[in-house]
Amino acid sequence: MRVLCAFPEAMPSSNSRPPACLAPVALILALLLHLSLSSQAGDRRPLPVDRAPGLKEKTLILLDVSTKNPVRTVNENFLSLQLDPSIIHDGWLDFLSSKRLVTLARGLSPAFLRFGGKRTDFLQFQNLRNPAKSRGGPGPDYYLKNYEDDIVRSDVALDKQKGCKIAQHPDVMLELQREKAAQMHLVLLKEQFSNTYSNLVLTARSLDKLYNFADCSGLHLIFALNALRRNPNNSWNSSSALSLLKYSASKKYNISWELGNEPNNYRTMRGRAVNGSQLGKDYIQLKSLLQPIRIYSRASLYGPNIGRPRKNVITLLDGFMKVAGNTVDAVTWQHCYIDGRVVKVMDFLKTRLLDTLSDQIRKIQKVVNTYTPGKKIWLEGVVTTSVGGTNNLSDSYAAGFLWLNTLGMLANRGIDVVIRHSFFDHGYNHLVDQNFNPLPDYWLSLLYKRLIGPKVLAVHVAGLQRKPRPGRVIRDKLRIYAHCTNHHNHNYVRGSITLFIINLHRSRKKIKLAGTLRDKLVHQYLLQPYGQEGLKSKSVQLNGQPLVMVDDGTLPELKPRPLRAGRTLVIPPVTMGFYVVKNVNALACRYR
Repeated sequence: MRVLCAFPEAMPSSNSRPPACLAPVALILALLLHLSLSSQAGDRRPLPVDRAPGLKEKTLILLDVSTKNPVRTVNENFLSLQLDPSIIHDGWLDFLSSKRLVTLARGLSPAFLRFGGKRTDFLQFQNLRNPAKSRGGPGPDYYLKNYEDDIVRSDVALDKQKGCKIAQHPDVMLELQREKAAQMHLVLLKEQFSNTYSNLVLTARSLDKLYNFADCSGLHLIFALNALRRNPNNSWNSSSALSLLKYSASKKYNISWELGNEPNNYRTMRGRAVNGSQLGKDYIQLKSLLQPIRIYSRASLYGPNIGRPRKNVITLLDGFMKVAGNTVDAVTWQHCYIDGRVVKVMDFLKTRLLDTLSDQIRKIQKVVNTYTPGKKIWLEGVVTTSVGGTNNLSDSYAAGFLWLNTLGMLANRGIDVVIRHSFFDHGYNHLVDQNFNPLPDYWLSLLYKRLIGPKVLAVHVAGLQRKPRPGRVIRDKLRIYAHCTNHHNHNYVRGSITLFIINLHRSRKKIKLAGTLRDKLVHQYLLQPYGQEGLKSKSVQLNGQPLVMVDDGTLPELKPRPLRAGRTLVIPPVTMGFYVVKNVNALACRYR
C-alpha cells in the first residue's frame, strides 16, 4: 500500500523528511485513541460512528417470561365499561337496543357495565312507564314521534340465543337522533365547563332499556345511586333510591350498586361538602336498605369512587375506610390523564404521562391496606382526556397507547378491574361513535378481551435500558407485558402466553425470545393506523388488513399472522401489538 503525505507550502521545508516518517505518528495517534476509548468503559452509551445513509443501529432485546407462577391474578371482568347518565339527556338511551350496538358490546363481554358519571348525583328515579303521555306533552322521547309503536310491533326481533329485544332502527330515526344529540352536546359541554348540572329523570321504562342492553350484551350492571340528595342534617336521603331498588327487585334485575360519583367535588357542584366519615355512614345505610330485599341481600357494593388522589381526596378516603372499609366489596377511584382543552397528538407518546398512574396506585393502595389489607381496588371511569375529550385525538389511534399501557400497568400492580369511560355517549372518549362504528380503542379492547387472560406473568428483558446516569430517570419507550392467553380462546391450548408490546420509539425494535419462549411458534396481531391521517386516524388495520364490521353487522374474524418458530420479533416504530407464543406449556397457565 502506498502512503502519500502532503505538507502545506508555508511549512519550513529545510528539514523535511520523506513521507514514511508519518508511520510513528500514526501509531501514537492510534494509541491515544485507544486510551480515550478505554477511559469510557463505564459509559454504556453507544459511540457515534459513521453509517451509510438510511442504515439504523439495531439493538437486539432478549425476552423471557416466568412461567411457573403468576405474579398477579385479576378479575375475569378486568376490562369493563361505563355508560354516562348523559345518554338520558341526549336521547341515546332509547337506542341501546340497536342490534349493532349490542353486537359491539357483546364482543367485550364478560364485563361490568357501570351506569354512572358526573350526572349520577343529579339523577332521580320516577316509577312512570311513559312520562310523555302522563304530562300531556313531549318528554325525552318526543323526537321518536309515531315511530316507536311501529318499532315495537315490527322491528324488534327476538334474539334466539338470549331472548333479548333487539331493534333495527330506521335510518330517519337515527338521523333525527344525531341532530338532537349534536345540539345537546353543546349543552352538556357547557355544564361540564361550568361544573353545574341540571337534574335528570330516570323512568322505569328507561331503566328497563338500560338493563335490557346490559343483559343482552352479557354485561353485569352496576348502578350508581344519587348521593347528593341530603337531609337537613347532611345525612343521605334514600327515598328515591329505595323506590328504584323496589322496582328493580320486582323485575328481578341482577344489579350491583354504588353511591355517588367523585364526592370530593360536591362542594364545587352543590356548595355542600360530604366528608369521608359521613359518606361511610351513607354506605352503611345503603347496605341496610339492600339486606331486607331478598334479591339484593348479597348484592355487591362498590365505592367511594373518589377523584384523583390529591391530599384532600386521600383525607376523604381515609375517613371513609375507617367507617365503611368492610362494607364495600371493592374500593374505587377515577383517573383522567390530560386536559382535553390543550392536548396535542404527541402528548399520547410521552412516557412521563404514561407513568402518572403509578404514583396514584401507590397512594390508594397505602390507605386501603392500612384499614383492610387485601381489599380489591378498582379504577373506575378512566379517560384519556377531560371535558368530553378532543375530536380527532381522544378517538384516534394515538390515544390507544395510553389505554393499552393503562391495562398493562394496572394488572401488573394488582388493580382488580378497570372501567373504561365510556362505551358509547357524547364527546370523544368513547369506544363507539354515534354512527355505531367502532373506534381504534374498541378494536384494541376487543383484541385484549380475546387474547389476554387474568393471570399476569413476570417479564425479564436484557438490552432494554441503558445504564442510568445520576439525576436522570430512564423511562421505557418500549413496554412489554405478559399474561396467560385467555382460556376461553379455543384457538390456543392452555399453557400459551400472550405478550402485548408498545413501541414508542421512532425506530423499529428487534426482540429475541429466549428461555422458555425460545423456538416457539408465534401468532402476531399488529395494530396500526389505517389511512392518510396517521396517528390521528380513526381507523385501524390488523396485520395490514383494515378492521371493519361485516356487512351483516357482525364482528370480523381477527386473523393472526403466523411467524416462523425462532424468528426474531420486529416491532415497527410507534405501534402496538399482541403476540401469542404457542405451546409454551406454562405451568402458571395450564389451570384456571
